Order: sequence, then C-alpha cells, then structure tokens
Amino acid sequence: MRRLGKYVALGGLVAFLASMGNVMAQECPIKLGAILPVSGPMGQVGERISNTGAFAVEVFNEAGGVKNCPVEYTLRDTQGQSAVGVDAAKSLVDLEGVKALIGAVSSGVSLPVLTSVAVPSKVVQVSCCSSSESFTALAQEGKTKGYWFRTYATNRSQAAMGALLTTEKGFKNTAVIYVNTDFGVGLAKRYVEDIKKLGGNITSMIAYNESQQSYRAEVTKALEGNPDSVFLVAFPVDGATITREWLSLGGTDNLIVNNSLRSDDYFKAVGHQYLQNLVGYDSAQPRLPSVTTFNELFQAKFDGPPNGPGLHSVFDAVTVVLLAMEAADELTGDAIRDQIRNVTADGGIEVYPGAEGIKRAKALLAEGKQIRYVGATGALQFDANGDVQAPKMTWKLNGTENKETGYYTTEQVADLIKRLDK
Repeated sequence: MRRLGKYVALGGLVAFLASMGNVMAQECPIKLGAILPVSGPMGQVGERISNTGAFAVEVFNEAGGVKNCPVEYTLRDTQGQSAVGVDAAKSLVDLEGVKALIGAVSSGVSLPVLTSVAVPSKVVQVSCCSSSESFTALAQEGKTKGYWFRTYATNRSQAAMGALLTTEKGFKNTAVIYVNTDFGVGLAKRYVEDIKKLGGNITSMIAYNESQQSYRAEVTKALEGNPDSVFLVAFPVDGATITREWLSLGGTDNLIVNNSLRSDDYFKAVGHQYLQNLVGYDSAQPRLPSVTTFNELFQAKFDGPPNGPGLHSVFDAVTVVLLAMEAADELTGDAIRDQIRNVTADGGIEVYPGAEGIKRAKALLAEGKQIRYVGATGALQFDANGDVQAPKMTWKLNGTENKETGYYTTEQVADLIKRLDK
C-alpha cells in the first residue's frame, strides 16, 4: 500500500508538472490587438472606445488573465483611414503576434482589414461598432471564413429606427447628408427606402468626404428643396462642422442623427442650445442586472456614466474574445473562432461582467462546463454570419442632458424591419 501511495503521489506530481509545463509553454503576456481611431475625425469617439476596451482587459487580468497569463492590450491608431488601418493590423499580426483583433470602428476600415489581414492570417476580428451590411453579405458568400464577429447590430436596424423617428415626428420632406463610406452609403440608401415606405419624402441625398475644413458646398446643396428636417449620418468632428454650417445658413434645427453623434463632444462643439429639437437613436442596453453591473464598473473607473457609442459593445467584444481564448485548447485563430459561440451559447451557465464574474467563468471552463456570457449589452447571440441583434433606444437633449425617450425590444425592432421589408 505504501508503494502504491508512492506511485499515486508520483503520478500526481507528474500531472502537476505537466500542467505547469502547459502554462509555462504559453508565451506570456498574451497580446490582444486593437485597431481603433484615436485621432482624426473619429478620434474623440475612438479614444473613449479604446479606453473602455483597455478597461475590459484590466478586469480580465484582475481575474487572473488568460490561461494564467496577463493579457497585453496593444493599440494601433487607424486615424479612421482604411490604408492606415490595414498597415496597423498587419503590424499587430505579423510583428506583435496578437491572438485576435478588436476593431475597427468604421466599416470602411474594418472591411479591408478583414479581407486583407484577418482572413488570410486566420485571425479572429471582432468589431464593436461596424454596422455595414457588406459584412453579412461576405459571410453568406463564405468569404469571412467565420473569423468575423461584431457586437453591434447592422445598418438594417439603424435605418429602420431613423426612418421611424423621422415619420413619427411628422416630418414630410427630409434632406439626407451622409459620410461617403461603406457605412454611410449603405445606411443612407436603406433609410431612403424605409422613409418612402412610411410615407415620407426625400428632398436630396448629399454625400460628403471626411476631414474637410468646411462643408458649405454640401450644405448649400442639401438646403435646396426647402427640407423640413435633415437626417445626418456623421461622426462627431465632421458632424459638428456640418451642423454649425447647416444652422448658420438657415437650415432647420429638426435634426435626426445616427448613433455616432450621441456624443458629448458633438453636443459641446455645436452648442447644446442649438440642438434641442435634435432626436437620435442608438443600441439600447437590455434591462438586465449584467448591464447595471457594467454601468457601475464603468462609473467607478471613469467617474462618469458610459454614455456614448461603442462603450458597452467594445467591453463585450474584448471580454468574449478573452473568454474564447480561455476556453480554447490552443491560442490559434481557428480555436478562438470556434469557442466564441461556445462561450455565448444558449443553455450555458450564465456568467457576468466584473472580476468575480470572470473568475467564475474561468472556474466553470476549467471544470469542462459550458458558459454563456451575459454582458454589458446583454446576452450576446451570434448568428451564422457573426451578427447580433439588439434592442434600440431613442433619445434627445433636455438642456445639456442626454435623455432616453423610448425603448424598443429586439422583438419590436425585428417586427419593424419585417414590416418595412414586405
């Protein structure tokens, strides 16, 4: 019996050493790449998104990191430009050896990164904010190879909500000013289709190119036809310039804006007093304890609420990727890709944001249990194309305060889209 006990003890030691060998074999730290705009026209929005992504990594590291290794958040600035974004992604993948990519914000940057870097390199890319329907089409054609995911709903729901807001406010003749990117073009086109089905009329569609000092020519053209409202698809810096010129040239203050303009930077640059008739939409956070938990974590970290585009969704994008890494047998693109749906699967044991929630998730995974991360945006459910659906909200300014004016469940948004697509 003593000899048997010695062998059992020896076997336990071997197993322990083997497990330690696996940990030691894993290169530390584990690098997570982020390709986000922290300068240029989207820099103000992108910086807040980036800081929130870094915070998600901080929380995960507080819970022990991935496979007992700390995670290093490696950021590269895209400047909101596709060529810069591709170079940044190549640098992260080829030189830094990142295990996955978070980003980008603009669809016009995310798309070439996906096709030129992520798919050829077999690296998972998860965007918090890119909403173009082009990604869905690519996935359906098999061209994303399953490496693409996003935690923000597509343009389809944005266009529907914008059209609903416009017609519910009673506007009959709307000018459309939109950024000349894949995101802006796709959203504007869908919006126009939806407006016509809801009984509205479009007086003009004016595209603009980013980072100009003035948009007087575009605004002057959009004012033709005497519109009673304007649907503006923009990011804060250019959006503020366009709005100031629109108002100074006599344009109506009946503005309907896309989610990116739900930004304190935009409000301050234009002036809150000039935006009291503005209305907008955004993804909404489900009425769930996990969302409240994230909001409290964010408030404690940044001394302010998580108001603004992309904050909830980037926190979840990072957390889901890191959970998938923890669940994967090896840190390869294929293994991480295949685990993303497993850590968000129906029927899994629910786990929540915060260090304690991540510790519980890691313990369950170590026991071979399936988990379902319910996070800052609620319970994520990726479809075959890597897309998610989400509830929506409408908002307006009340003085200087950004106030929610309506909440639409995922089912209500789906019903609206179904009605418009008939």
